[in-house]
Amino acid sequence: MALLRSEKPIAVDEENPYWMSFSDVMSGLLVIFILASVILILQLMELQEQAEKERERLQEQVVEVEEEISMLRKAEEVRRNILTEAADILQKRGIQVEVSENSTVLRIPNQLLGFDTGANEIGRQYQDIAYEIGEVLHQLISKEDRSSYLDTVFVEGHTDSRPFYGKLCGSKGNWCLSTFRAISLWQFWEQALPERGKLGDLENGDNKTLFSVSGYAETRPVIKNQKTESDFSKNRRIDIRFTIRRPSSEDYEKVRSKVDLTQ
Repeated sequence: MALLRSEKPIAVDEENPYWMSFSDVMSGLLVIFILASVILILQLMELQEQAEKERERLQEQVVEVEEEISMLRKAEEVRRNILTEAADILQKRGIQVEVSENSTVLRIPNQLLGFDTGANEIGRQYQDIAYEIGEVLHQLISKEDRSSYLDTVFVEGHTDSRPFYGKLCGSKGNWCLSTFRAISLWQFWEQALPERGKLGDLENGDNKTLFSVSGYAETRPVIKNQKTESDFSKNRRIDIRFTIRRPSSEDYEKVRSKVDLTQ
């Protein structure tokens, strides 16, 4: 009698070991794909965060550039207002000064100060006019903290083209004479103006003395071809030159680099 054999079922994987290997490979690839996707998502999130920070940085730089430009425009406006207001106030008092050179200079003609040829002192009959000019300047510069927008206010002396060889200056001639004219007006202001109205107490935005004195001899004439006594007289004058606080070359470079980055 033949014995019946019961055969043990054979698993599919055991029948086909290649199928088991393929499944393992696919599972591994799936895991790798999931990990790669997670890494990619994290990288994209990081790039997005960096891009957002870069946009914020550029926006801050644009704001800084706009603020610097606005500050420069404000300084130019302050200077222009001081000069035009000074000319208007003095004109109402019968004192005819001039605003010249693109609203940067308040020109005091010789007939208001009375500098004769070779003379550097303000005549007594002109001191009241000189006083009022100094008084108005202090009033307008100290108004609304305007001095913080200015760098320097120069009291500039000028001469006519005729050479000067007086004892006061010797061989230094017109350079010395023009400087002494500016010094003469400045010293008068410092002596005559009241304590609370002294121009020497005004400071710029860097807390440095605002006013300074300089002389230009005959190098910056109002009338170049001087022939008549009127021509000579117009060149003997005092200019009050207002310079504003401007960015340094380094500041300009920073602004330019910021503008390049925003384009």
